[in-house]
Amino acid sequence: MKLPKEFQLVYKRGKAAHAKSSVLFYLKGKEYKNGFTASKKVGNAVYRNRAKRRLRALFLEFSPQITTGTYIFVAKEAIRNVSHDDLKRDMQRALKKVGALE
Repeated sequence: MKLPKEFQLVYKRGKAAHAKSSVLFYLKGKEYKNGFTASKKVGNAVYRNRAKRRLRALFLEFSPQITTGTYIFVAKEAIRNVSHDDLKRDMQRALKKVGALE
């Protein structure tokens, strides 16, 4: 996903699940789409890119178990201090909350 219109559609019509380290927005659909964002609150470009890479890698771990749709993960400031296991637990809870895990 690259267009702001696509992101806005998911923000407005999708379900949201907040976790300590990130926020998940999910909109059910027929195909897989995903987006990863981090605001300047997360830190400079190095920290923002690291946060998005971490979220992307974990999403790939869960991808065989999830339903089709559009997923947007927004990194929170706390992601800088969260361990891999805690981040994985947060993502799993968020996916379950929006009903995306099979």
